[in-house]
Amino acid sequence: MTRHLITSALPYINGIKHLGNLVGSMLPADVYARYMRARGHEVLFICATDEHGTPAELAAAEAKLGVADYCAQAHDTQKKIYDGFGLSFDYFGRTSSAQNIEITQHFARRLHENGFIESRTVRQVYSIDDGRFLPDRYVTGTCPHCGYDRARGDQCENCTRLLDPTDLVEPRSAISGSTDLEVRETSHLFLLQSKLQYEVGEWIDSVSGEWPHLATSIARKWLAEGLQDRAITRDLNWGIPIPADTWPELAADGKVFYVWFDAPIGYLAATKEWSDADSSRPDWKSWWYDTDDVRYTQFMGKDNVPFHTVMFPATEFGVREPWKTVDFVKSFSWLNYYGGKFSTSQHRGIFTNDALDMLPADYWRYFMIANAPESDDVSFTWELFAAQVNKDLADVLGNFVNRVLTFSAKRFGNEVPAGHPAGQAEQDLGRQMSTLLGEYERHLDAIELRKAVAALRSMWSVGNEYINDKAPWSQIKTDPEAAALTLRTAANLIYLFALISEPLIPDTAHTLRGLWHGIRPEFPDTYWPSPEQVQSLDWLPTGTTFAVPPVLFAKISDDDVAAWRDRFGDSD
Repeated sequence: MTRHLITSALPYINGIKHLGNLVGSMLPADVYARYMRARGHEVLFICATDEHGTPAELAAAEAKLGVADYCAQAHDTQKKIYDGFGLSFDYFGRTSSAQNIEITQHFARRLHENGFIESRTVRQVYSIDDGRFLPDRYVTGTCPHCGYDRARGDQCENCTRLLDPTDLVEPRSAISGSTDLEVRETSHLFLLQSKLQYEVGEWIDSVSGEWPHLATSIARKWLAEGLQDRAITRDLNWGIPIPADTWPELAADGKVFYVWFDAPIGYLAATKEWSDADSSRPDWKSWWYDTDDVRYTQFMGKDNVPFHTVMFPATEFGVREPWKTVDFVKSFSWLNYYGGKFSTSQHRGIFTNDALDMLPADYWRYFMIANAPESDDVSFTWELFAAQVNKDLADVLGNFVNRVLTFSAKRFGNEVPAGHPAGQAEQDLGRQMSTLLGEYERHLDAIELRKAVAALRSMWSVGNEYINDKAPWSQIKTDPEAAALTLRTAANLIYLFALISEPLIPDTAHTLRGLWHGIRPEFPDTYWPSPEQVQSLDWLPTGTTFAVPPVLFAKISDDDVAAWRDRFGDSD
């Protein structure tokens, strides 16, 4: 059976991430990882904090901490939040790890040996007022391509074009705002991507046929523009050092690798961290090196697509070793906030720590996957959030569970009742549920998340239609055994929903799994119902005891919406 390697774009270390970061990579990757595990596949789900670069240095200085201490604390803070959202990483590593230093330096040496790295003298922006060379992203100005007036010197986040700081119109220091800048000469290492363009193009042609249009179009746009040789070192105090055995002069000058050179290698390094942490685990290279039984799926926002589909594959090819390349790229557009962008740097929108303080994780998980920006940008509003939570989670799923079990306990006690044998209505229900489950599975297999949620919601709705049509509150008056059959069938639907809802709303699924006593009190993660089981709807033996849960999802009131709009704003 194929093994599944799943990675999420690495969250940067500076600051708490917003909901747009979460829905653009980590959360959908978790849904897919949970689903694949439930289907019985061997899965390795890897992520890490991206810890190098100037923003980390500046954030540490602001916090009055050394950079290493700051990154360690920030990593722990982010990990705790992601645990709160139920992200089921097999390992959440760090790009500042010894493993990443080792592998990154190995890649650099091999690229050099193969003629794909060379040292060049370049002219770089130096800030007189700041007394330092400015890394690309700390020169800001107007993008020469689209006119966006807050473009960074490495990339315009508006049009996604890669830039050099000297390309910017009216450049200024992002540290001090000073325009007293000059260009000085310094030496840096360059990755000769231009030599690898043909190989990258051939590879994209061979693998991108099943990629979403968003990922394919961005990758091909970059190829069409021609791969440019890119500097892969920086003048910083914090980063992976240039190996002195290969470049002694640059190492003596304190050069470090550019964060976008070492960050993708961080996927490999985090896997090595995972392997090194437990001697019983397989060697990390069994997932990454010369393997033909691994399917590799990456999740990322659209701004990360060029680095993952062009730059990192070029690095892997240039090493001339059989490293695993990505098979499927799932990319996302932006989740906006009332039409404006979520922004960590500008503190706009809802941040993950605030979200968890407000409501349980499953509220957010469901809403974000139901509205995942898989093709076009999606705008978050509190009104839409409240409407979907109240309708889908509170009314459709939560109300179904509570009214079935409350009524059953009241009339038959806290045991699954017997009642008549299943009739035509139950057979039709089983077939309908089996069909919808197949639709749900197809969409999850294809990582079509919004369609998958729609299929799951349809299954919940069909359960409500069944209970409404059969009306056990009326049946109990004339035929108690018919009411018992209806409630027994509905109890088995709750059992089914516990199993299949786990990838999206794991905490709620765990609650539903824990309701039953004497029959699979803890369903294994790899358990997934077969079509035949769904058609029969007969998992729970008569007499299985159960507990009536508290309200699964509290409704969001108009007052809540008004308060949250006031707290977080409703425009950019």
